[in-house]
Amino acid sequence: MKTWRGFVAAIVLSSFSIPGTPVTGLLLAPVAAQSVDAIRVEGNRRVEAETIRSYFRPGPGGRLDQAAVDDGLKELVGTGLFQDVKINQAGGRIVVLVIENPVIDRVAFEGNKKIKDEQLSAEMQSKPRGTLSRPMVQSDALRIAEIYRRSGRYDVHVTPEIIERSNNRVDLVFTVDEGAKTGIKTIEFTGNNSFSAARLKDVIKTHETNFLSFLGNADIYDPDRVEADRDLIRRFYLKHGYADVQVVAALAEYDPKRKGFQVTFKIDEGQQYRVATVSFRSNIAGFDPTTLRSLSRVGEGSLYNVEAVEKSVEDMQIEASRRGYAFAVVRPDGARNFEAHTVGIVLRVEEGPRTYIERIDIRGNGRTRDYVIRREFDLSEGDAYNRALVDRAERRLKNLDYFKTVKITTEPGSTSDRVVLVVDLEEKSTGDFSVSGGYSTTDGALAEVSISERNLLGRGLFAKATVSYGQYSRGLSLSFVEPYLLDYRVALGLDAYYKEQLPTDYTTYGVKTIGFSPRLGLALREDLTLQLRYSLYQQEISLDSAYANCNNNPANPSLAFNPTPAYIQSVLGGVDPTNSVSSGLYGYGCYGDGESTLPVRKELAAGATWTSQIGYTLTYNTLDNNKNPTDGLLIDFKQDFAGVGGDVTYLKSAVDAKYYTPLVSDLIGLIHLQGGLLTKVGDNDLRMLDHFQMGPNLVRGFATNGIGPRDITYASLGAVGDALGGTKYWGASMELQMPFWFLPSEVGLKGAVYADAGSLWGYEGPTSWAATGEVNTAACKCGLQYDDGNVVRTSVGVGLIWASPFGPLRFDYAVPITKGKYDIVQEFRFGGGTSF
Repeated sequence: MKTWRGFVAAIVLSSFSIPGTPVTGLLLAPVAAQSVDAIRVEGNRRVEAETIRSYFRPGPGGRLDQAAVDDGLKELVGTGLFQDVKINQAGGRIVVLVIENPVIDRVAFEGNKKIKDEQLSAEMQSKPRGTLSRPMVQSDALRIAEIYRRSGRYDVHVTPEIIERSNNRVDLVFTVDEGAKTGIKTIEFTGNNSFSAARLKDVIKTHETNFLSFLGNADIYDPDRVEADRDLIRRFYLKHGYADVQVVAALAEYDPKRKGFQVTFKIDEGQQYRVATVSFRSNIAGFDPTTLRSLSRVGEGSLYNVEAVEKSVEDMQIEASRRGYAFAVVRPDGARNFEAHTVGIVLRVEEGPRTYIERIDIRGNGRTRDYVIRREFDLSEGDAYNRALVDRAERRLKNLDYFKTVKITTEPGSTSDRVVLVVDLEEKSTGDFSVSGGYSTTDGALAEVSISERNLLGRGLFAKATVSYGQYSRGLSLSFVEPYLLDYRVALGLDAYYKEQLPTDYTTYGVKTIGFSPRLGLALREDLTLQLRYSLYQQEISLDSAYANCNNNPANPSLAFNPTPAYIQSVLGGVDPTNSVSSGLYGYGCYGDGESTLPVRKELAAGATWTSQIGYTLTYNTLDNNKNPTDGLLIDFKQDFAGVGGDVTYLKSAVDAKYYTPLVSDLIGLIHLQGGLLTKVGDNDLRMLDHFQMGPNLVRGFATNGIGPRDITYASLGAVGDALGGTKYWGASMELQMPFWFLPSEVGLKGAVYADAGSLWGYEGPTSWAATGEVNTAACKCGLQYDDGNVVRTSVGVGLIWASPFGPLRFDYAVPITKGKYDIVQEFRFGGGTSF
């Protein structure tokens, strides 16, 4: 660290030049004692003579001696008001000759392209209409260099220039040579025997310079960020059992040849420990600490995890407070067995000091209302001070993502048993405007414009509006969230949306959906959340007329007689009244120009359908990182009941579980299990649109809606119809994810290999339509014929996962091993998007 500081200091100081800086002098022979009134002041223009005389304080008897004159001279120089001060004797009197510092008329900046004038002006001590002080000018130049250093420009040169004007006024101009950004060329680790450099680079915020660095600033050297990275590394090791770890140093050396820094983290890992025993003790009378055992997240035999210990302490302390032990403090102790590499953990519940919160002071919230901040506290003025609750409030405030920095400290109160909580905040922008685009093999090209605000009107409200337009889909959505409904920790969300799904290569029909959905969300625990919702939406099928013209019923007034191939063969004796013999389509009937599946056409004839449903989702989440998980479990269980009014009734249940675990050498294992069940309720038939539709979201290597029950009414003619969906499905997947060790970790590329298995079956929708005569009878199989074999589909494949600056991208190539007879294969799949 010292290497670059000295280097930068040399650069900056060598660039300061204020020529002609006067030296204050004292030209005074020993003087006889005189009174203050005998001092004659010369050269003053703005400062009153009496003000100058007041700095000379006489001794006993009202007379000035040599020491008093010396002290007065020093005080005058220290005011910063004078460029020069001299003291002489003339005619037996003391003469104080001053040259006043000029007044700054204007402070200007030149050459600063990367940092605005307003930002620099706010940091300057030298101000317009203030007095010029040359030491202050030098300090300001250093401050400008420091600001540029914080933005990664260590080659900056700042030259202050004083331009004299009339009437003892000057212009102060800082000329800035910004230089180029100073990046980090290499990041190295020493002593990391258990984790690779690539894995540790994923932990820290600092990145090496690469070809994508222009999209961010994580590769710019920032000593504060490097220091924070030391703590991130230490916490990472503590989480994985290394209780004795020390990050000895974080060294940064500037390489003039490469014009960048080399950062080296020196690590002393120590031994990895497991938990031998977990015991609970208390010195509070009447309190049984073993009743808190269920709140402990530390298990015997598991790796020592400091985060699990800290969360256990927090939960136990909060629970003790709820039981009436307001001053209870839980203190963890750990006894290491160096030979067995184990830790015995003791969680002690003790009586803490009886301290109360006198008040909570909030600073720095210029926009966010006080109550938005205070409601994140589970305590208020007058309550017993509880450090666990304070830490929880600080974590909640950080998670709001309204503030750049959050820090809660304590100050002494009016008495010894009172404290003042001080919440220091620095706000940041909470509004987002994004234009995004993407392409996937499922949805084609897609463009989206959205505007959102996370802290609407400073009241902590969330609002978002999104418009999307794509090759196969388009829509509009509006969302609003009140995170504290009626001041309870219950979130109320309101969503309104319009979606239009167009026909694709895999579906012959389109679907328009317009709906509204209020929802309530609440946290049952830190890792367990519950969402309750109500949905009301209307769906309407759209279909090209050529795909909806089959009619075996001559008496149907809505459609012309246009028989199906089955009707032609079974009833008309093979005579096709629709197509000529020479057309090449003789015998195809209404299928000569294509036709959609019977359930779709029946839905089209029924018109718009309303669905009114209530539902809930229960989510258990212990992932270490929601965006890029490497460890933990995520389980979603949801159920929706349709039939609270509307035209549709059913009960739909689904579960989805993902388990991530680190294996060896940065290899991450993923097990993904999922399943669903659609149940008929009441007398209403299930619609095809309400069935589960599955494809690569269940087993990769298949097209969208590519697996499960399918219309095969006229498969003999080479016409495989639409996917019908199923009422039951299950899926299982095993995946290994690994980084590309030859690439910088900040590039964000990972590889994956996987094996999938699953099945979708149990179609229970319409199979006949009396209005068109498409009915299955002994004489004519004129209704829907479909394949519903419960076949286990399996595939293996490889993937490329890129957390790119353009948005998340994933490329998959999967080969089916087993499949259904009429399944549609799509071995390559790509999806992704961007925001700018």
